[in-house]
Amino acid sequence: MAVLWLVLLVSLSTFNLGVFIWAVIQHFLTVEIPSALQHPVKFRFLHCVMLYIITLGNILEKMRICSMLRFIQFFHDLMVIKKNHNLVVTNMHFGTIPVRLFQPKAVSSELRRGIIFYHGGGAICGSLDSYHNLCSFLAQQTDSVVLSVGYRKLPDHHHPCISKDCLNASLHFMKNLMTYGVDPSRVVACGESVGGGAVAIVTQALLSFPSLPHICAQVLITPAMQVINFRLPSHQQNQNVPFLTKDILMTAVCKYLDIDFSWKDALFNGTYLPPDTWKKYRKWLSSDNIPRRFKRKSLLPEFSGPFNEAAYLEMKHVSDAEISPLLVDDKIIAQLPEAFLVTCENDPLRDDALLYKKRLEDQGVPVTWYHVEDGFHGCIILFDKQLFSFPCSTKIANVVANYIKGI
Repeated sequence: MAVLWLVLLVSLSTFNLGVFIWAVIQHFLTVEIPSALQHPVKFRFLHCVMLYIITLGNILEKMRICSMLRFIQFFHDLMVIKKNHNLVVTNMHFGTIPVRLFQPKAVSSELRRGIIFYHGGGAICGSLDSYHNLCSFLAQQTDSVVLSVGYRKLPDHHHPCISKDCLNASLHFMKNLMTYGVDPSRVVACGESVGGGAVAIVTQALLSFPSLPHICAQVLITPAMQVINFRLPSHQQNQNVPFLTKDILMTAVCKYLDIDFSWKDALFNGTYLPPDTWKKYRKWLSSDNIPRRFKRKSLLPEFSGPFNEAAYLEMKHVSDAEISPLLVDDKIIAQLPEAFLVTCENDPLRDDALLYKKRLEDQGVPVTWYHVEDGFHGCIILFDKQLFSFPCSTKIANVVANYIKGI
Protein backbone atom coordinates (compact mmCIF):
# COMPACT_ATOMS: atom_id res chain seq x y z
CA MET A 1 0.00 0.00 0.00
CA ALA A 2 2.84 2.39 0.85
CA VAL A 3 4.39 1.75 -2.57
CA LEU A 4 1.05 2.51 -4.23
CA TRP A 5 0.74 5.81 -2.41
CA LEU A 6 4.33 6.66 -3.35
CA VAL A 7 3.66 5.91 -7.02
CA LEU A 8 0.51 8.04 -6.89
CA LEU A 9 2.38 10.92 -5.24
CA VAL A 10 5.21 10.77 -7.78
CA SER A 11 2.70 10.61 -10.64
CA LEU A 12 0.76 13.63 -9.40
CA SER A 13 3.96 15.58 -8.83
CA THR A 14 5.22 14.73 -12.31
CA PHE A 15 1.85 15.67 -13.81
CA ASN A 16 1.77 19.04 -12.04
CA LEU A 17 5.38 19.75 -12.98
CA GLY A 18 4.57 18.95 -16.60
CA VAL A 19 1.57 21.28 -16.58
CA PHE A 20 3.62 24.09 -15.07
CA ILE A 21 6.42 23.61 -17.62
CA TRP A 22 3.76 23.74 -20.35
CA ALA A 23 2.46 27.01 -18.85
CA VAL A 24 5.97 28.48 -18.79
CA ILE A 25 6.54 27.52 -22.44
CA GLN A 26 3.17 29.05 -23.41
CA HIS A 27 4.08 32.21 -21.53
CA PHE A 28 7.35 32.75 -23.38
CA LEU A 29 5.83 31.86 -26.75
CA THR A 30 2.74 34.05 -26.58
CA VAL A 31 3.11 37.10 -24.33
CA GLU A 32 4.84 40.44 -24.50
CA ILE A 33 6.29 42.15 -21.43
CA PRO A 34 6.17 45.96 -21.72
CA SER A 35 9.51 47.68 -21.27
CA ALA A 36 7.99 50.24 -18.87
CA LEU A 37 6.81 47.54 -16.48
CA GLN A 38 8.64 47.33 -13.17
CA HIS A 39 9.60 43.92 -11.71
CA PRO A 40 9.24 41.94 -14.97
CA VAL A 41 10.42 38.66 -13.38
CA LYS A 42 7.66 38.83 -10.78
CA PHE A 43 5.19 39.71 -13.53
CA ARG A 44 6.27 36.69 -15.60
CA PHE A 45 6.01 34.37 -12.61
CA LEU A 46 2.47 35.49 -11.77
CA HIS A 47 1.37 35.04 -15.36
CA CYS A 48 2.89 31.54 -15.49
CA VAL A 49 0.91 30.67 -12.35
CA MET A 50 -2.22 32.03 -14.00
CA LEU A 51 -1.64 29.92 -17.13
CA TYR A 52 -0.96 26.90 -14.93
CA ILE A 53 -4.31 27.32 -13.16
CA ILE A 54 -6.18 27.84 -16.44
CA THR A 55 -4.55 24.76 -17.98
CA LEU A 56 -5.39 22.64 -14.93
CA GLY A 57 -8.94 23.96 -15.06
CA ASN A 58 -9.29 23.02 -18.73
CA ILE A 59 -7.98 19.51 -18.00
CA LEU A 60 -10.41 19.06 -15.10
CA GLU A 61 -13.28 20.32 -17.24
CA LYS A 62 -12.47 17.88 -20.05
CA MET A 63 -12.37 15.11 -17.46
CA ARG A 64 -15.80 16.34 -16.26
CA ILE A 65 -14.48 16.77 -12.74
CA CYS A 66 -14.91 20.53 -12.37
CA SER A 67 -15.82 23.55 -14.49
CA MET A 68 -12.76 25.50 -15.59
CA LEU A 69 -14.42 28.77 -14.53
CA ARG A 70 -15.22 27.47 -11.06
CA PHE A 71 -11.66 26.21 -10.71
CA ILE A 72 -10.33 29.69 -11.53
CA GLN A 73 -12.79 31.28 -9.11
CA PHE A 74 -11.67 28.92 -6.34
CA PHE A 75 -8.02 29.96 -6.68
CA HIS A 76 -8.83 33.64 -7.14
CA ASP A 77 -10.74 33.67 -3.85
CA LEU A 78 -7.82 32.19 -1.91
CA MET A 79 -6.44 35.70 -1.38
CA VAL A 80 -5.97 36.41 2.33
CA ILE A 81 -8.60 38.66 3.91
CA LYS A 82 -6.99 41.07 6.34
CA LYS A 83 -9.02 42.03 9.40
CA ASN A 84 -9.22 45.76 10.02
CA HIS A 85 -9.98 46.46 13.69
CA ASN A 86 -11.04 50.02 12.85
CA LEU A 87 -13.98 48.85 10.76
CA VAL A 88 -17.23 47.00 11.31
CA VAL A 89 -17.75 44.60 8.39
CA THR A 90 -21.23 43.20 7.83
CA ASN A 91 -22.34 40.61 5.28
CA MET A 92 -25.90 41.13 4.10
CA HIS A 93 -28.26 40.42 1.22
CA PHE A 94 -30.27 43.01 -0.67
CA GLY A 95 -32.93 40.62 -1.88
CA THR A 96 -30.86 37.83 -3.43
CA ILE A 97 -27.76 39.98 -3.99
CA PRO A 98 -24.93 39.44 -1.49
CA VAL A 99 -23.30 42.67 -0.33
CA ARG A 100 -20.65 43.57 2.23
CA LEU A 101 -20.81 46.77 4.26
CA PHE A 102 -17.66 48.43 5.66
CA GLN A 103 -18.29 51.04 8.38
CA PRO A 104 -15.68 52.94 10.43
CA LYS A 105 -15.98 52.14 14.15
CA ALA A 106 -15.09 55.66 15.25
CA VAL A 107 -18.06 57.80 16.19
CA SER A 108 -18.70 60.64 13.73
CA SER A 109 -20.55 63.86 14.52
CA GLU A 110 -21.85 64.02 10.96
CA LEU A 111 -23.01 61.67 8.25
CA ARG A 112 -20.21 59.99 6.34
CA ARG A 113 -19.44 59.75 2.67
CA GLY A 114 -20.74 56.61 0.95
CA ILE A 115 -18.95 54.51 -1.66
CA ILE A 116 -20.72 51.88 -3.74
CA PHE A 117 -18.06 49.52 -5.08
CA TYR A 118 -18.41 47.11 -8.01
CA HIS A 119 -15.54 44.62 -8.33
CA GLY A 120 -13.75 43.51 -11.48
CA GLY A 121 -12.99 40.07 -12.87
CA GLY A 122 -14.63 40.03 -16.29
CA ALA A 123 -17.66 38.11 -14.95
CA ILE A 124 -15.29 35.13 -14.60
CA CYS A 125 -13.65 35.81 -11.25
CA GLY A 126 -13.71 38.56 -8.63
CA SER A 127 -15.87 38.48 -5.51
CA LEU A 128 -16.62 40.14 -2.20
CA ASP A 129 -13.69 38.21 -0.72
CA SER A 130 -11.08 38.93 -3.38
CA TYR A 131 -11.82 42.69 -3.25
CA HIS A 132 -12.33 42.77 0.52
CA ASN A 133 -8.94 44.31 1.29
CA LEU A 134 -9.34 47.05 -1.31
CA CYS A 135 -12.78 48.02 0.02
CA SER A 136 -11.41 47.94 3.58
CA PHE A 137 -8.56 50.22 2.48
CA LEU A 138 -10.96 52.71 0.87
CA ALA A 139 -13.22 52.76 3.93
CA GLN A 140 -10.24 53.31 6.27
CA GLN A 141 -8.39 55.88 4.17
CA THR A 142 -11.42 57.98 3.24
CA ASP A 143 -13.43 57.55 6.47
CA SER A 144 -16.37 56.38 4.35
CA VAL A 145 -19.08 53.75 4.46
CA VAL A 146 -18.35 51.31 1.64
CA LEU A 147 -20.90 48.96 0.12
CA SER A 148 -19.33 46.17 -1.96
CA VAL A 149 -21.74 44.46 -4.37
CA GLY A 150 -21.37 40.72 -5.01
CA TYR A 151 -23.17 40.46 -8.33
CA ARG A 152 -23.86 37.13 -10.04
CA LYS A 153 -21.38 35.91 -12.63
CA LEU A 154 -20.35 33.03 -14.87
CA PRO A 155 -20.73 30.15 -15.41
CA ASP A 156 -24.36 30.14 -14.25
CA HIS A 157 -25.27 33.74 -15.00
CA HIS A 158 -24.90 35.83 -18.15
CA HIS A 159 -25.82 39.29 -19.38
CA PRO A 160 -27.54 41.34 -17.97
CA CYS A 161 -26.86 39.97 -14.46
CA ILE A 162 -23.98 42.37 -13.66
CA SER A 163 -25.76 45.60 -14.59
CA LYS A 164 -29.05 44.35 -13.12
CA ASP A 165 -27.58 43.29 -9.78
CA CYS A 166 -25.40 46.40 -9.44
CA LEU A 167 -28.34 48.68 -10.20
CA ASN A 168 -30.74 46.89 -7.84
CA ALA A 169 -28.22 46.84 -4.99
CA SER A 170 -27.48 50.53 -5.57
CA LEU A 171 -31.17 51.43 -5.55
CA HIS A 172 -31.64 49.62 -2.25
CA PHE A 173 -28.64 51.41 -0.73
CA MET A 174 -29.68 54.84 -2.04
CA LYS A 175 -33.15 54.41 -0.53
CA ASN A 176 -31.70 53.65 2.91
CA LEU A 177 -28.65 55.91 3.19
CA MET A 178 -29.61 57.34 6.56
CA THR A 179 -29.83 53.81 7.98
CA TYR A 180 -26.13 53.34 7.20
CA GLY A 181 -25.09 56.82 8.34
CA VAL A 182 -24.37 58.08 4.82
CA ASP A 183 -24.68 61.68 3.65
CA PRO A 184 -27.09 61.65 0.64
CA SER A 185 -25.10 64.44 -1.01
CA ARG A 186 -21.81 62.49 -0.92
CA VAL A 187 -22.35 59.11 -2.54
CA VAL A 188 -19.63 57.89 -4.91
CA ALA A 189 -19.94 55.03 -7.41
CA CYS A 190 -16.60 53.24 -7.82
CA GLY A 191 -15.55 50.19 -9.80
CA GLU A 192 -12.70 48.41 -11.54
CA SER A 193 -12.63 46.75 -14.99
CA VAL A 194 -16.11 45.34 -15.68
CA GLY A 195 -17.07 46.98 -12.40
CA GLY A 196 -15.93 50.30 -13.86
CA GLY A 197 -18.31 49.73 -16.75
CA ALA A 198 -21.02 48.98 -14.17
CA VAL A 199 -20.32 52.40 -12.60
CA ALA A 200 -21.18 54.08 -15.91
CA ILE A 201 -24.25 51.91 -16.49
CA VAL A 202 -25.63 52.41 -12.98
CA THR A 203 -24.88 56.14 -12.89
CA GLN A 204 -26.69 56.59 -16.20
CA ALA A 205 -29.63 54.43 -15.08
CA LEU A 206 -30.04 56.30 -11.79
CA LEU A 207 -30.90 59.45 -13.75
CA SER A 208 -34.31 57.81 -14.28
CA PHE A 209 -34.95 57.94 -10.50
CA PRO A 210 -35.14 61.68 -9.75
CA SER A 211 -36.65 61.09 -6.30
CA LEU A 212 -33.46 59.38 -5.10
CA PRO A 213 -30.24 61.14 -4.04
CA HIS A 214 -27.81 61.74 -6.87
CA ILE A 215 -24.42 60.08 -7.29
CA CYS A 216 -21.98 62.94 -6.69
CA ALA A 217 -18.99 61.36 -8.46
CA GLN A 218 -18.13 58.33 -10.55
CA VAL A 219 -14.74 56.62 -10.19
CA LEU A 220 -13.84 54.30 -13.05
CA ILE A 221 -10.63 52.27 -12.70
CA THR A 222 -9.46 50.74 -16.03
CA PRO A 223 -13.13 50.33 -17.05
CA ALA A 224 -14.66 48.12 -19.75
CA MET A 225 -16.93 50.55 -21.60
CA GLN A 226 -17.81 48.92 -24.91
CA VAL A 227 -17.72 45.61 -26.79
CA ILE A 228 -17.93 46.94 -30.35
CA ASN A 229 -14.51 48.24 -31.38
CA PHE A 230 -11.71 45.82 -30.49
CA ARG A 231 -9.40 47.45 -33.05
CA LEU A 232 -8.62 50.49 -30.95
CA PRO A 233 -4.90 51.26 -30.54
CA SER A 234 -4.77 49.86 -27.00
CA HIS A 235 -6.34 46.57 -28.11
CA GLN A 236 -3.85 46.17 -30.95
CA GLN A 237 -0.82 47.23 -28.92
CA ASN A 238 -1.60 45.23 -25.77
CA GLN A 239 -3.36 42.12 -27.04
CA ASN A 240 -0.49 39.91 -25.83
CA VAL A 241 0.14 41.68 -22.53
CA PRO A 242 -0.89 39.82 -19.35
CA PHE A 243 -3.16 39.61 -17.54
CA LEU A 244 -5.88 40.61 -19.97
CA THR A 245 -4.66 39.12 -23.24
CA LYS A 246 -6.80 38.99 -26.37
CA ASP A 247 -7.72 35.34 -25.66
CA ILE A 248 -8.79 36.05 -22.08
CA LEU A 249 -10.76 39.13 -23.13
CA MET A 250 -12.58 37.35 -25.96
CA THR A 251 -13.35 34.38 -23.70
CA ALA A 252 -14.86 36.65 -21.05
CA VAL A 253 -16.91 38.67 -23.54
CA CYS A 254 -18.22 35.66 -25.45
CA LYS A 255 -19.13 33.70 -22.34
CA TYR A 256 -20.80 36.61 -20.57
CA LEU A 257 -22.79 37.68 -23.65
CA ASP A 258 -23.58 34.04 -24.44
CA ILE A 259 -21.92 34.18 -27.86
CA ASP A 260 -20.63 30.96 -29.40
CA PHE A 261 -16.83 31.04 -29.33
CA SER A 262 -16.71 30.29 -33.07
CA TRP A 263 -17.72 33.94 -33.64
CA LYS A 264 -14.83 35.43 -31.63
CA ASP A 265 -12.81 36.47 -34.69
CA ALA A 266 -15.82 38.21 -36.24
CA LEU A 267 -16.35 40.01 -32.93
CA PHE A 268 -12.70 41.02 -32.57
CA ASN A 269 -12.37 42.16 -36.18
CA GLY A 270 -15.75 43.88 -36.25
CA THR A 271 -16.97 42.11 -39.39
CA TYR A 272 -20.31 41.37 -37.66
CA LEU A 273 -21.13 45.09 -37.58
CA PRO A 274 -23.25 46.55 -40.44
CA PRO A 275 -21.51 49.52 -42.12
CA ASP A 276 -24.43 51.85 -41.33
CA THR A 277 -24.24 50.91 -37.62
CA TRP A 278 -20.51 51.65 -37.52
CA LYS A 279 -21.19 54.95 -39.29
CA LYS A 280 -23.65 55.81 -36.49
CA TYR A 281 -21.23 54.99 -33.65
CA ARG A 282 -17.98 56.04 -35.31
CA LYS A 283 -18.17 59.55 -33.85
CA TRP A 284 -17.91 58.03 -30.37
CA LEU A 285 -15.90 54.83 -30.85
CA SER A 286 -13.36 55.62 -33.55
CA SER A 287 -9.63 55.68 -32.83
CA ASP A 288 -9.74 59.20 -34.29
CA ASN A 289 -10.83 60.25 -30.79
CA ILE A 290 -7.69 58.81 -29.17
CA PRO A 291 -4.82 61.28 -28.58
CA ARG A 292 -1.98 60.86 -31.06
CA ARG A 293 0.59 60.04 -28.40
CA PHE A 294 -1.21 56.73 -27.73
CA LYS A 295 -0.99 55.56 -31.34
CA ARG A 296 1.78 53.67 -33.09
CA LYS A 297 2.42 53.79 -36.82
CA SER A 298 1.85 50.05 -37.27
CA LEU A 299 -1.87 50.14 -36.40
CA LEU A 300 -4.29 48.12 -38.52
CA PRO A 301 -7.43 49.80 -39.93
CA GLU A 302 -10.75 49.54 -38.12
CA PHE A 303 -13.37 47.17 -39.55
CA SER A 304 -11.64 46.59 -42.88
CA GLY A 305 -13.12 43.12 -43.51
CA PRO A 306 -16.35 42.32 -45.39
CA PHE A 307 -19.62 42.42 -43.47
CA ASN A 308 -20.66 39.01 -42.11
CA GLU A 309 -24.46 38.95 -41.88
CA ALA A 310 -24.55 35.55 -40.17
CA ALA A 311 -22.28 36.88 -37.43
CA TYR A 312 -24.47 39.97 -37.08
CA LEU A 313 -27.59 37.88 -36.51
CA GLU A 314 -25.77 36.05 -33.70
CA MET A 315 -24.32 39.17 -32.05
CA LYS A 316 -26.56 42.14 -32.82
CA HIS A 317 -27.35 42.53 -29.11
CA VAL A 318 -23.80 43.73 -28.34
CA SER A 319 -24.66 47.25 -29.51
CA ASP A 320 -27.06 47.65 -26.57
CA ALA A 321 -26.18 50.64 -24.36
CA GLU A 322 -26.66 48.39 -21.31
CA ILE A 323 -23.58 46.51 -22.53
CA SER A 324 -21.66 49.46 -23.98
CA PRO A 325 -22.37 52.58 -21.87
CA LEU A 326 -20.30 54.64 -24.31
CA LEU A 327 -23.27 54.51 -26.69
CA VAL A 328 -25.84 56.52 -24.70
CA ASP A 329 -27.13 59.83 -26.07
CA ASP A 330 -25.39 63.12 -25.42
CA LYS A 331 -28.33 64.37 -23.33
CA ILE A 332 -27.71 61.54 -20.82
CA ILE A 333 -23.96 62.08 -20.76
CA ALA A 334 -24.49 65.78 -20.05
CA GLN A 335 -26.42 64.98 -16.84
CA LEU A 336 -23.73 62.75 -15.32
CA PRO A 337 -21.69 63.72 -12.25
CA GLU A 338 -17.99 64.50 -12.26
CA ALA A 339 -15.70 61.59 -13.06
CA PHE A 340 -12.32 60.26 -12.03
CA LEU A 341 -10.77 57.95 -14.64
CA VAL A 342 -7.75 55.70 -14.15
CA THR A 343 -5.99 54.26 -17.20
CA CYS A 344 -2.96 51.99 -17.54
CA GLU A 345 -0.66 52.24 -20.53
CA ASN A 346 -0.30 48.46 -20.91
CA ASP A 347 -4.01 47.70 -20.76
CA PRO A 348 -6.12 46.72 -23.80
CA LEU A 349 -9.03 48.62 -22.20
CA ARG A 350 -7.04 51.85 -21.92
CA ASP A 351 -8.78 53.48 -24.87
CA ASP A 352 -12.27 52.65 -23.57
CA ALA A 353 -11.63 55.10 -20.74
CA LEU A 354 -10.08 57.66 -23.10
CA LEU A 355 -13.17 57.55 -25.31
CA TYR A 356 -15.43 58.00 -22.29
CA LYS A 357 -13.25 60.86 -21.08
CA LYS A 358 -13.77 62.66 -24.38
CA ARG A 359 -17.53 62.04 -24.34
CA LEU A 360 -17.82 63.48 -20.84
CA GLU A 361 -15.63 66.48 -21.58
CA ASP A 362 -17.48 67.23 -24.82
CA GLN A 363 -20.70 67.53 -22.78
CA GLY A 364 -19.13 69.73 -20.10
CA VAL A 365 -18.80 67.06 -17.38
CA PRO A 366 -15.71 67.67 -15.18
CA VAL A 367 -13.15 64.88 -15.55
CA THR A 368 -10.01 64.13 -13.55
CA TRP A 369 -7.72 61.67 -15.33
CA TYR A 370 -4.85 59.65 -13.89
CA HIS A 371 -2.67 57.67 -16.29
CA VAL A 372 -0.16 55.04 -15.10
CA GLU A 373 2.68 54.45 -17.55
CA ASP A 374 3.88 51.24 -15.85
CA GLY A 375 0.38 49.96 -15.10
CA PHE A 376 -1.37 46.85 -16.40
CA HIS A 377 -4.93 45.61 -16.23
CA GLY A 378 -6.00 44.31 -12.83
CA CYS A 379 -2.92 45.57 -11.01
CA ILE A 380 -4.89 47.36 -8.28
CA ILE A 381 -6.02 44.10 -6.67
CA LEU A 382 -2.35 43.38 -5.85
CA PHE A 383 -1.84 46.66 -3.97
CA ASP A 384 -1.44 44.96 -0.57
CA LYS A 385 0.02 41.63 -1.62
CA GLN A 386 3.55 42.51 -0.42
CA LEU A 387 5.92 40.30 -2.46
CA PHE A 388 3.40 40.18 -5.31
CA SER A 389 2.53 43.87 -5.34
CA PHE A 390 3.77 46.41 -7.89
CA PRO A 391 4.45 50.16 -7.60
CA CYS A 392 1.56 50.84 -9.99
CA SER A 393 -0.78 48.87 -7.72
CA THR A 394 -0.20 51.06 -4.67
CA LYS A 395 -0.13 54.24 -6.77
CA ILE A 396 -3.62 53.61 -8.11
CA ALA A 397 -5.07 52.60 -4.74
CA ASN A 398 -3.65 55.73 -3.11
CA VAL A 399 -4.71 58.14 -5.85
CA VAL A 400 -8.26 56.77 -5.86
CA ALA A 401 -8.47 57.17 -2.07
CA ASN A 402 -7.07 60.70 -2.27
CA TYR A 403 -9.58 61.71 -4.94
CA ILE A 404 -12.52 60.35 -2.94
CA LYS A 405 -11.28 62.10 0.22
CA GLY A 406 -11.57 65.39 -1.65
CA ILE A 407 -15.28 64.95 -2.31
